[in-house]
Amino acid sequence: MRIGVLASGSGSNFGVIAQQAQAPNYPGEIVVLVCNQAQAQARERARHWGIPEHLIANRDYAHREDHDRAVVAALQQQRVELVVMAGWMRVATPVLLAAYPERILNIHPSLLPSFRGMHAVQQALNYGVKISGCTVHIVRLEVDSGPILAQAAIPVYPADTVTSLQQRIQIEEHRIYPEAIAQYIQDGYRVESVGSPTNGAIPATLDQQ
Repeated sequence: MRIGVLASGSGSNFGVIAQQAQAPNYPGEIVVLVCNQAQAQARERARHWGIPEHLIANRDYAHREDHDRAVVAALQQQRVELVVMAGWMRVATPVLLAAYPERILNIHPSLLPSFRGMHAVQQALNYGVKISGCTVHIVRLEVDSGPILAQAAIPVYPADTVTSLQQRIQIEEHRIYPEAIAQYIQDGYRVESVGSPTNGAIPATLDQQ
């Protein structure tokens, strides 16, 4: 399956996925990276792996919908079938969602449905939770609300800071995201509503350290 990746920053998840996608038995091929920040390190990672990359800067578009139209055009130019968000710091508009219904994946640094949106790690620390983690989910219009494909859990230590907890969550992100993408491609996914997966849906997995 032809994969397009959207990234805004360092692209560490993108790098891990790109590396694993080199394996001959991996079911997906990354055919394009779209960035919205000129200085994003993800662009260097794309060059390293020989993946075409497009810069579609936020500042060049007055409206989010127009920006997403440009993103969709770049993806469709490469005949992308599945969109993977890897640190994409934009909320998807109906334009993007309509072009790829149920075919946009994201990873979020919390155990959804807890702590949606930005600053999820800080929120977890503020609430004093004892377990945190990350979630791979399908993107819907409401932020971080789509069906869950996979999760990984880690303990939160009393001495944890945003930085230390984020670093340990990221280790789990790098582990489960490529796996969840591969399973999505291999098994297929269809849902009638959130919480009611059907027809080969990918079960959420919870791994504790």
